[in-house]
Amino acid sequence: MLHTFAVSNYRSLRDLKLKLEPLTLVTGANGSGKSNLYRALRLLQQAADGRLAEAVAQEGGIPSLQWAGPADTRSQQKRGLRPQGTRSSTALRISFGFAADDVAYQIALGLPAGGNPVAQSRFRLDPEIKSECVWQAPPQRKANTWLERDNSVALLRDADGEWQRLGFALSPSRSILSELAEPQRYPEVFALRERLRGWRFYDGFRTDADSPLRQPRTSVQTGALAHDGRDVAAALQTIVEIGDEEALHSAIDDAFPGSRLAILGDEARLEIGLDTHGLLRTLRAAELSDGTLRYLCLLAALLSPRPPELLVLNEPEQSLHPDLLRPLARQIVRASRQSQVWVISHAPKLVAAIEDVANIVAVELTRQSGETRIAGQGLLDEPVWP
Repeated sequence: MLHTFAVSNYRSLRDLKLKLEPLTLVTGANGSGKSNLYRALRLLQQAADGRLAEAVAQEGGIPSLQWAGPADTRSQQKRGLRPQGTRSSTALRISFGFAADDVAYQIALGLPAGGNPVAQSRFRLDPEIKSECVWQAPPQRKANTWLERDNSVALLRDADGEWQRLGFALSPSRSILSELAEPQRYPEVFALRERLRGWRFYDGFRTDADSPLRQPRTSVQTGALAHDGRDVAAALQTIVEIGDEEALHSAIDDAFPGSRLAILGDEARLEIGLDTHGLLRTLRAAELSDGTLRYLCLLAALLSPRPPELLVLNEPEQSLHPDLLRPLARQIVRASRQSQVWVISHAPKLVAAIEDVANIVAVELTRQSGETRIAGQGLLDEPVWP
C-alpha cells in the first residue's frame, strides 16, 4: 500500500506531502489544486509507461508545468511579511514521488541544460529527467537504494546486490523504468515498473451521441475497464461471468431500484442495456441518460474481478443525480477493501457520504498565495520524505 505521495514545483503544488490511507478522499474548492494533484500522480504512471514526454507536451511543456509563484512564501509569512514575488536563483525542478510499504520512488524533471527560448529545436520544451531514484523505504540511504540516476548516468543494484552502470544510452526524456527489459537482472526495479503500470485512473467518461459507450463494441473478456470506459459492456459481462455477479446486480438495484443489467449482442459485439420496471423492452445504451451510463462505468471499474493495487477516481460525481451519490459511496468503500482507492471530489454530498460510510475524514486542499496546501497540516504533521 502507498502511504506517502510527494510533489514539488508542479503548477500550484509548491511543496506538498500527502499521507495516504486505504481510502483517501481529497476535496477542496474550485482552483484549490485537486486536479493538479491528480495529474501529478498520473504522470508517475505515464513515466513508467514511456509516455512522459507526450503527457508533458499535452500540458504545454515543462514551462507550463513549473511552479510560477514566489520562490519563498512560507518563511516570509512566518515573519509576518506580505509574500513577495521573488524568483529562485536556480532552475526549478519538478519532482514527484511516493513511498509504499516496501519501496519508494522519485523522479525530477526540468528543462534541458543550457536550453533557451530561441533554440532552433521544435522539441525544446520536452522534459529532461534530472534525477531518478528507487529505494526500499524512507528514510533513503545508500544501503537501501536500488537505483540512482543523475541526468544520463544511471547506477542500478543487480540481483546479486552489486552496483552496475547501465550499459546503454538513456533518452533524456524517458524514465529508466520504461527502458528496462531485464527482469532477471534488476528484479526490484522491474517489479516497480509493473506495479505502476497496473494503477488505474478514471477521469470522466464521454457520453455524447457518438461516444463509444453508446455503440456496440468488440466482445473480449475484460478484467480491467479502459480509462475512457469504451469497453464497459465487455467489462460488465466479465464481472457477470468470472466476478461477483450478485454484487453487481445488487449495486444496480441499489442505484436504480427495480432495474437490472442487460448485456445485448452476440459473441462478436456487445452493448449495455437496462431492464427497467414498468417498461416492456430493454433500454439500449443510446437511450440511457448520461448519469446512468457513467454510473455503470463506475461500477465496472469498482467491481473489477482483477482489482488493481491503486484505483484513482477524479470527480466521479460528474452528471450523477444526487440520489446516486450515497450508493456510489457504498461501492467506493467496498472497493477499498480490495484495492487502495483515492477519490478526488468537490461534491459535498458525495464527500459526506464517503466520510459517513467509511468513517474517515476527507483531506481538504486550500490555496494560499497561489500555493496548494493541506488544511490543518503543519510541518510536524507531514509524512517522512524522502
